[in-house]
Amino acid sequence: MTIPVNQLSDPAVRDFVTALNANDKSALFEVMTPGVTMSDDGSDRDVRDWLDREVFSSNGHMDVESEADGGRELVADYRNDTWGAMRTKWAFTVDGGKVSRFETGQA
Repeated sequence: MTIPVNQLSDPAVRDFVTALNANDKSALFEVMTPGVTMSDDGSDRDVRDWLDREVFSSNGHMDVESEADGGRELVADYRNDTWGAMRTKWAFTVDGGKVSRFETGQA
């Protein structure tokens, strides 16, 4: 069963998932701090390059299964045109109402 995006607990995470699922680049960067960092399967990546490749050019989409840590940790079915569907975990650091770091990987 999935959690409707509008019911995610943390407002910044909710806005992040909403923008990602809408493939809205400007809205996604608006919800992140200017110096946002991220990692994929434990390796730090360039945020813009990773988002272009894994989300925007490949129609990335998250269906959230569960949340923990006040909505800052998610387990989601993630799919895109490159890799298909996979079960993923996401952890978000939020500062001043914006995402300053996110970590993702296979769950």
